[in-house]
Amino acid sequence: MSSAQVLKHKMKKILILAYDFPPYISVGGLRPNAWYKYFYEFGFYPIIVTRQWDNKYGDFRDYIASSHTNETIIEKQPYGTIIRAPYFPNWSNRLILNKGVSKWQLARKAYSAAIDYGQYVMPVGPKRPIYLSAKEYLKKNKVDVILATGDPFVLFHYANKLSQEFKIPWMADYRDPWTLNSDEKKSWLEKKIQGYLERKIVSQACCISVVSEFVKFKIEQVVQPKHQSFLILPNGYDDEAINKVKDIPQSRSELTISLVGSLYNWHPYEHFLATCAQFLEQNRQNIKFKFYGTNRKAELEQITQHKFPILKNHVEIIGKMPNDQLLAELAKDNVMLLFNYYSYMGTKIFDYLGINRRILLCFTEDKEAQKLKSAYYKVNENENFSGALQADLIQETKSGISVKDAPELFTILEELCHEFSLSNEIKSLATNTEIHSRKNYVKLLADFLKKNEKN
Repeated sequence: MSSAQVLKHKMKKILILAYDFPPYISVGGLRPNAWYKYFYEFGFYPIIVTRQWDNKYGDFRDYIASSHTNETIIEKQPYGTIIRAPYFPNWSNRLILNKGVSKWQLARKAYSAAIDYGQYVMPVGPKRPIYLSAKEYLKKNKVDVILATGDPFVLFHYANKLSQEFKIPWMADYRDPWTLNSDEKKSWLEKKIQGYLERKIVSQACCISVVSEFVKFKIEQVVQPKHQSFLILPNGYDDEAINKVKDIPQSRSELTISLVGSLYNWHPYEHFLATCAQFLEQNRQNIKFKFYGTNRKAELEQITQHKFPILKNHVEIIGKMPNDQLLAELAKDNVMLLFNYYSYMGTKIFDYLGINRRILLCFTEDKEAQKLKSAYYKVNENENFSGALQADLIQETKSGISVKDAPELFTILEELCHEFSLSNEIKSLATNTEIHSRKNYVKLLADFLKKNEKN
């Protein structure tokens, strides 16, 4: 037996149920990917159970497309194992792939709802192969703990079933709330059913991790835990990926202000762009606004080509790309843009901290932004928790500017252009960002699991 095999034999083993996982490109897949890469350094051998991702379309269809094989794929490395279960799209998803999203919408919605709730009581659903693959592994191998990261939250159900079948403790990891998720429009009945499922399932977990204190508060409202320990486990930035791009110089040919990821209804992106258009009308500057991996491409094109045509040559819309490639592109940019997420931290702010570029947060007190928040941000905020998590982190790390409103944005654009004209760069003054690395947070999780095992 080699020294690596001896070390692996002595390590604790952790089985991780993670639906999103590379090569699928999503924010949700980066969290378990960090566990897979770094757990080994802190005394755990990770076994990731995920689904097969083929990325053959390059759009939303990859989420529902059938895997290229019906067999389970197992990839073993000295530091971990990945078990990739086959994926079989259900009738609704097959219909989308064959006929498009506009066909049979009501029938598809009803069918999907039946599957979404039926999978908790019957052996149905396209995510079930993850449970079956994990079960097959546990029949032949011992592990010390099971960890499920959600969503999809049916993975909590599967982790609980495996825990009961094999007498192994399990931990629930929340990237977002389940029943009280503000991003989803739910009826009273849906909330009742989901609340019942969440209480019943998560009350059986040995411990719970969440991305922030506010998310913990939302979970406690539903689950009302009595014995579980909680761990606040933010997302962080990827150390390995950041180290690969840390020496890439920022652009010196034009000032670039860039935003990564999805835009939500409460994000004042049109208001932001209107201010940028006004600025460019009065200041002919060599400035570009980049949107990476946006879900609002058509809307942005409408705004920049028709509403504010002056922006046509100043806005660039870039498709999704693997995280390593994305960070390499971001490292070339000068300023990172954030729209306020209020009581939520989000993920992109950590990548911004990692690449060490100045952050521009819009807005903290803008009237138009507040109107959007009132209309679309359906979160019952609590006075005991900060409603400005991103602004707090920016202040703590001295990593950027929290912009009050559109007039202040106009002034800051002037200042940024002036600074860029003097030095052809925008300096970052950020400090103590290393504590927000994913590797550091994996160590935190490993220490937490060891402590709870002793308790």
